[in-house]
Amino acid sequence: MAAFVQRREFLLGLAGLFGAPHISVAETYPSRPVRILVATSAGGGTDLVARFLAQWLSERLGQSFFVENRPGGGNNIGTEMAAHAAADGYTLFMANTVNTINNSLYQNLNYNFIADFAPIANVMGTPLLVLVHPSVKAKNAAELIALAKTSPGKLNLASGGVGSTGHMSAELFQMMAGIKFTHVPYRGEALALTDLIAGNAQVMISTTGSSLQYAKAGTVRALATTTDDPVAELPDVLPLAKTLPGYRANAWNGLCAPKATPAEIIALLNKQVNLALADPQIKEHIANLGGVPLPGSPEDYGRTIAADTAKWAKVVQFSGAHVD
Repeated sequence: MAAFVQRREFLLGLAGLFGAPHISVAETYPSRPVRILVATSAGGGTDLVARFLAQWLSERLGQSFFVENRPGGGNNIGTEMAAHAAADGYTLFMANTVNTINNSLYQNLNYNFIADFAPIANVMGTPLLVLVHPSVKAKNAAELIALAKTSPGKLNLASGGVGSTGHMSAELFQMMAGIKFTHVPYRGEALALTDLIAGNAQVMISTTGSSLQYAKAGTVRALATTTDDPVAELPDVLPLAKTLPGYRANAWNGLCAPKATPAEIIALLNKQVNLALADPQIKEHIANLGGVPLPGSPEDYGRTIAADTAKWAKVVQFSGAHVD
């Protein structure tokens, strides 16, 4: 009898073990604070996007999402740290366009942006503006191209640094137009804009978040936008693609995670990001940064990353730029 009771209890135990309702990872996530690594300094566009998204996620998911800045090495210090973090959803990464440029710009990276990260959601896209100092005798992109062709290398091109989005967007412009500027890199976009305003440089491609106020004031002249549509505040400034068909450059910020992060967590975070991008207050934050929301699936964002990585690799090769 005792043996029968023991066997019955054993069988009931098995039934309880295998019949218990399944608790998914997403149902228990997050159970502790989540950090969002940012590979740039505090106060920049990538950092600000990460911070308003962290606040949204904290309020909606009941745990603290906090930003940790790890700048340096052309974005590579923070990116490498994120790539090698545990793939458990408790370290996320706010990526930007520079990550797809660095994949070919740097010769000895200790990570691969495509291979080591799982895309969660793109967040914000930022158009860039083709700018000239008011002394430059060009009123549109076609006239700038004609001027550059008559004086190869005579116009100084300011950028926020070798491999910056503005630099590579200008290299793409030169590659497609068959022109040549003299590149003058600065330690950041703000310093480059200062010298453009002062007339020490003649040309620059800059994000709207940094340069729109100067273009509206006429301190610099905007000749074209780098995306498919005009910028709302500058309706008469046409896309560069009207002059150079097929030209397109866009700065973006998107949320990623280490590669093996559970798919349920990726899906949960993607849903929350897309809800955030539909919120009027978040839309206002993005507009204040000169950007537009970029809702979509992880697969959409993955396609953007792959396409940009391939495009910028060609531009890096054309420009001859590299960092050891």
